[in-house]
Amino acid sequence: MEKQPRLLASQLLLKNSLFEVSLNRVLLTWKEIPTKKKRVSGGIHHPFKVGSSHGVSVSEILAVRELDVDSGRKDDGRWQKMPQKSTEAYPYAFTVSYVERVWQHRWRCSDVTFHCLEGALCQQWVQTIREQLTALTSRPKHLLVYINPYGGKQQGERIYEQKVAPLFTLASISTDVIVTEHANHARDHLRTEAELKQYDGVVCVGGDGMFSEMVHGLVSRTQRDNGVDQNSPEEKLVPCTLRIGIIPAGSTDCICYATVGINDPVTSALHIIVGDAQPMDVCSVHHNNTFLRYSVSLLGYGFYGDVLADSERKRWMGPARYDFSGFKTFLTHHYYEGTVSFLPATDILGTPRDKTRCRAGCFICQHNGQLYSEDAPEICETDPDVSDSEYKGGWRVIRGKFLAINAASMSCACPRSPKGLSPAAHLADGTTDLILVRQCSRFNFLRHLLRHTSKYDQFDMTFVEVHRVRRFRFTPRYCQSDSELDLRENGKRLFSQICRDHPACSCSPAYSSWNCDGEILPHAAIEVGVHCQLIKLFARGIEEQPVFEDLPNPCAV
Repeated sequence: MEKQPRLLASQLLLKNSLFEVSLNRVLLTWKEIPTKKKRVSGGIHHPFKVGSSHGVSVSEILAVRELDVDSGRKDDGRWQKMPQKSTEAYPYAFTVSYVERVWQHRWRCSDVTFHCLEGALCQQWVQTIREQLTALTSRPKHLLVYINPYGGKQQGERIYEQKVAPLFTLASISTDVIVTEHANHARDHLRTEAELKQYDGVVCVGGDGMFSEMVHGLVSRTQRDNGVDQNSPEEKLVPCTLRIGIIPAGSTDCICYATVGINDPVTSALHIIVGDAQPMDVCSVHHNNTFLRYSVSLLGYGFYGDVLADSERKRWMGPARYDFSGFKTFLTHHYYEGTVSFLPATDILGTPRDKTRCRAGCFICQHNGQLYSEDAPEICETDPDVSDSEYKGGWRVIRGKFLAINAASMSCACPRSPKGLSPAAHLADGTTDLILVRQCSRFNFLRHLLRHTSKYDQFDMTFVEVHRVRRFRFTPRYCQSDSELDLRENGKRLFSQICRDHPACSCSPAYSSWNCDGEILPHAAIEVGVHCQLIKLFARGIEEQPVFEDLPNPCAV
């Protein structure tokens, strides 16, 4: 990389030691100047090794402020203890707040205070750093914030006021805050009332459900403003220009785990402040040319659909309802017959079973996203080894009995499933990983579920197959009509046949429900299309950080 010219360089005092401090357009660095006489710190802790070099990227400096050393207070009103000798010899000081990486993808706001001999020099440092921060055009200045006071542990307002709002104030970000009063409040406000042109982004404080509301509101508003018919599955949707931020305050926070690597409110707030941008794919779900919902993480039919449907009837149990419903659904062991047809993603990099994980600056997302934007032709080669499938116009058709049909647009990792349903799924490559779990014994299905928490190949089982696709359709065997009412009547007429197909329970249903990012879809027969990089998040993907976890000072350069 080409060496950047210095904008400013001075000898400044830090922690009773003299440092050579230098600023260019990329880095702020400081290195202690060695002296012959051993300096005694007077009991003050030194976070920096003598003679070592330290620094922070200008893009990750949050703010800079001049201090009133004489009063011993920062300009934000917080008390700061000043060493007496340093204040006498270096009576002027300024503090730089910056991002510091700590354990397991967690970020925090740290401060470093430099003391100057002259007031003019101190002001020059503050002014120069502020000019560099102003030049960072990707940073938001005005945000629209929605807070869900009911989601998760009902701590949304407290989390925002105590952990997030002070950071936004520090970074001089103005906000308009709306506390939602009912379900879909944020979605409806974004669709109709919000004056989006005056904002640099929208932020939600809540869980994955709140994020889904934001996506539906923002995407729907964008399509309406551009005259796009959402009811047409073939329409190419217009990408949203506003970035979306999510401050985790929910139960699982799957989106944060996939895009940041941790569900920490401070970390997410810092990603918003520095102006990160992570594109993300969105799936549109249709039934008979009627738009149903958007999905950004998981579409699940069979097991995950049944778990959600059963848990909705047990909300009085709280979060424990998911464990209870999951155990009950596992014991019930229903399977469902139907037809899955899909358009494989060809001429792309990466497969669902490779070891490549989607990380910050993912090359696969960049490469495949470029192919998608260029409308590369789809080529599908016939696989002669597949017995119960056929190919029609590039589409592959599979008929069978399934315990679960899942479409993962991201890894879907969470604390209970560190690898997720599809560990190699990518955030922005224009595809979704279609996972088909065929009828098998309870023991084998348990093995499959346990793979989500282990290091082994998720799909190395004879009854599990996975495909990276751009579109897919599903039709239940007993779905012969367009309406769910007719579907239920068909199920009643074929009751005896159903029971013969499921002798263990004698009353297994003919169809399941689709779990779409935690919401139940009203139809079982659906068509799904992936829209590449339709939205952008205030995130950068999960960083590779083998160094940070071992070093006490991750900002060392």
